[in-house]
Amino acid sequence: MTELVVDRLSVAIGDAALVKEVSFRLNPGEMVALLGPNGAGKTKMLRAALGLEKKSGGAATLGGAETATLDPISRALKLSYLPQTRPLAWPSVVRDIVALGRFSHGAALSRLKGADADAVNKAIAACDIDHLSNRKADTLSGGELARVHCARAFAAQTPLFIADEPVAALDPRHQFRVMDLIENFVRDGGGALVVLHDIGLAARYADRLIWMAEGAIIADGPPEETLTEKRLADLYGVKSHIDGLRVEIDGAL
Repeated sequence: MTELVVDRLSVAIGDAALVKEVSFRLNPGEMVALLGPNGAGKTKMLRAALGLEKKSGGAATLGGAETATLDPISRALKLSYLPQTRPLAWPSVVRDIVALGRFSHGAALSRLKGADADAVNKAIAACDIDHLSNRKADTLSGGELARVHCARAFAAQTPLFIADEPVAALDPRHQFRVMDLIENFVRDGGGALVVLHDIGLAARYADRLIWMAEGAIIADGPPEETLTEKRLADLYGVKSHIDGLRVEIDGAL
């Protein structure tokens, strides 16, 4: 089983400790939401955990291999990663963007066949973008483009999926559509870790919530155990009302 194991991971720049001895696991079959205020260290921690930035201490392994030692292809076969910023270098056709998910498998992107073509077709169908497959990316709405990026990640058919703010700047309908796609990926046996700022969305979809503040994990567990009005007040400085897993933010403290 491919799992991401992070053990006492730290990141520092000079004397500034940005991530402080963070530990957690991500396994196939679960969706985990990573929560915390701006500046909590979420993105920095993720990138160091994936071996994309240098860590100052601790360890992070993917399928038993230290992530910092993995070459890009080996990493891409085990895990799909959607960073916070996902620029497109040129206005490619949607099907070609999704096909990039097969690059790590050695696919000839202009001549997809067999398992590679099947994976791309399945990802396009799963993300409901068949009608967009011949459109150029610069003609798409934000919600459509978000689904294209998810399709590219799913086409890789990796066991794990990590996304940094995959629903940022989307309207509520498209937020639900993207989260439904990730939920279906998990139901099919994948493991997902998503950075979210919408607490209600995290509580609705995630099996576990990992809460970060000032570079450290302060709680890790099911929403029923870790989502409290006091935690939202302490982390975000807001008044809230929680009824089961329904969250209402009443205003700033």
